[in-house]
Amino acid sequence: MIQQFLFLPALSSFRELANVFLRVLTGSFLVWGVWDNVVSGERMAEFEAFMSQFGFPMVEILAPLSIYTQLIAGLGLVFGLFTRWAGLLVMANFVVGVLMVHLSDDFRGMWPAIVLIAIGFHFATVGGGRFSLDRMFSGNKEAA
Repeated sequence: MIQQFLFLPALSSFRELANVFLRVLTGSFLVWGVWDNVVSGERMAEFEAFMSQFGFPMVEILAPLSIYTQLIAGLGLVFGLFTRWAGLLVMANFVVGVLMVHLSDDFRGMWPAIVLIAIGFHFATVGGGRFSLDRMFSGNKEAA
């Protein structure tokens, strides 16, 4: 009885729900965060200028690459499609962000990007889970 109270094993029955919640929440955040750059050339130009001030080369290529990487990874997370690849893309994009933009920030300033790296790592290793298109298309009855 005390072990049940201390370690809450019954909560593990919600792991798939937690996975889909984190997947959809993170994916939606990524899509929302870049959508203005996707639909507005002016906003994309602002992002290119932002990247230039941090010493990124070829911003006319790298800015859209970063934006569309986040868009595609975000959609992949929302739908649970190619979730492991989406996690890797999120990790890579935000590792670059930390190294190029946030390295001089304090921990609080780095936190959002670091959390996205951790979430990307989570999905790269765990996959989309039971409620994902990955599972449906892979035919794998275990978590894809």
